[in-house]
Amino acid sequence: MNDVLDAEHRTGQIRIHDAEAFEGMRVAGKLAAECLDMLVPHVVPGVVTEHLDDLAREFILDHGAIPACLFYRGYGKTTCISPNHIVCHGIPGDRVLREGDIANIDVTVIVDGWHGDTSRMYGVGAVAPRAKRLVDITYEALERGLAEVRPGARTGDIGHAIQSYVESMRCSVVRDFCGHGLGKVFHDAPNILHFGQKGTGEILRPGMFFTIEPMVNLGKYQVKVLSDGWTAVTRDKSLSAQCEHSIGVTEDGYEVFTSSPKGIFKPPIQSA
Repeated sequence: MNDVLDAEHRTGQIRIHDAEAFEGMRVAGKLAAECLDMLVPHVVPGVVTEHLDDLAREFILDHGAIPACLFYRGYGKTTCISPNHIVCHGIPGDRVLREGDIANIDVTVIVDGWHGDTSRMYGVGAVAPRAKRLVDITYEALERGLAEVRPGARTGDIGHAIQSYVESMRCSVVRDFCGHGLGKVFHDAPNILHFGQKGTGEILRPGMFFTIEPMVNLGKYQVKVLSDGWTAVTRDKSLSAQCEHSIGVTEDGYEVFTSSPKGIFKPPIQSA
């Protein structure tokens, strides 16, 4: 199905996009962010994750867009919903979110062939201080990574900024998953590692599109994928958090395509 939906295919080459492409990504990114904005009041104790997924799918289709994850490589849902020690790719189903949970919701939409990909963390009711602290660290890690994006910088600069900050806060950065190029291809070059050394990796150039999406664990960084082939969890069952923006490199820095129109990319989390 993804081969049908992708207007182009991954070649391993980094694509440089023009002004028209930037406009396409703005529209797709805005809709993805609006979808996550819509879900904020619905993430409450007692909600079933499949209900949240249904709301997201209806929202995307009602806006004339395509849910990119639906049927992607056999995946059967619109979103990934990853509570607590689930690192990423949690499959919505009959799981009930309970008071004190934290959960990442990740959504990608396709608008006129362009992909808008974003995720954010939600607190379910009152959340323990250590969980709130982890979420705050994860958002700050994304900001540290974004601050490195400019023409002439390297992808390793992004990873180094994220890793050095996270580890200074006595948390760890997941190694098994990374950010990625996107545009008219869902997962394209370059890969954006959230760890690494300054001055290494691909040189950033205006017109490059990619995601930055650090996954931060309260414990060790090792993860494992469950038997469903999708759900990744922390090996030590420690809490995990993630947030994600789609961005484009500009002549003097970067543009975030997936900013929240309501200013709630970081939904308020109530402390227990």
